[in-house]
This record gives sequence, C-alpha cells and structure tokens, in this order.
Amino acid sequence: MSHTNLNWVLENPYVQQWHIDKTHIDHYQHVNNVAYLSQVENLAWAHSNSLGLHFADYQALNRGMVIKRHELNYHLPTHLGDILECATWIVHCDNKLTLKRQFQFICPKRNKTVFDAVTTFVCVSLDTGAPKRMPKQFIDVYGKACIK
Repeated sequence: MSHTNLNWVLENPYVQQWHIDKTHIDHYQHVNNVAYLSQVENLAWAHSNSLGLHFADYQALNRGMVIKRHELNYHLPTHLGDILECATWIVHCDNKLTLKRQFQFICPKRNKTVFDAVTTFVCVSLDTGAPKRMPKQFIDVYGKACIK
C-alpha cells in the first residue's frame, strides 16, 4: 500500500518508512515507547533537512528549535518486523518563537494509526539556551512549510 493511499489526518505529509528491528523491541515484545520518541526526533530532522535547514545552519545562525512539550498517544502495539509509515507536518509557526509539528504513524498492513504526537518547539540561542526570535531563514523555511 502506497503511503498516499493511507488515512492521513492531514494532506501532503512528509513520510518515511520505519522498519522495526530487535533494537526497538522492549520486554513486552512490542516497540518501546522510547523508540517512538527517537523516531519522532529522526523524522523531524529529516523533514527539516528536506526543507533545506540542517544543523550546520542552526550553528551558523546561533539558533535552534528545542522541544518544550511532547504530547504522545500510543494507540496500538507494533512488533518486530512491522513496517510503519511515519508522517509529519508543521501545523503552527508564529514566525517569532514557537512552532508545532504533528506526527502520525500508520501500520499499512492493518491500515490503522498506531501512534500520533504533537511536539511544541521554541527557538533559542544555541550559546545561551535563552529564547530568541526566529531568524529570517527559519521563518522563510518553517513558516512557508506550515500547513495551517
């Protein structure tokens, strides 16, 4: 099943496949909650990179988008050998300090959402960690990628 035929909550997702291997499995024999969180981080970076923003840009601008809040919802367990279609969207960007990403992971063989999340990011100075306004490059990239 193509990721375009899945029941995404929003249109035009950025999607990557996640192949579940033994490193993702916990003592209950399903994917560990920390593995989902790690995949959320990997997906957010992959999307940012695809938009043209890389960590080197963050360093050159002395700015970063750091996590303020995660809202994680685990709907169904997933297991060794599963392949998940993992999507993200930027759903809010105030072009000042904050942005939000929405995530949805679907198991195509069940055609069900197994996980979803919303993460709130705040722009900070990399050298002090203090909140700082988004530089123009962030506004140009993240603001334009925002779907709402």
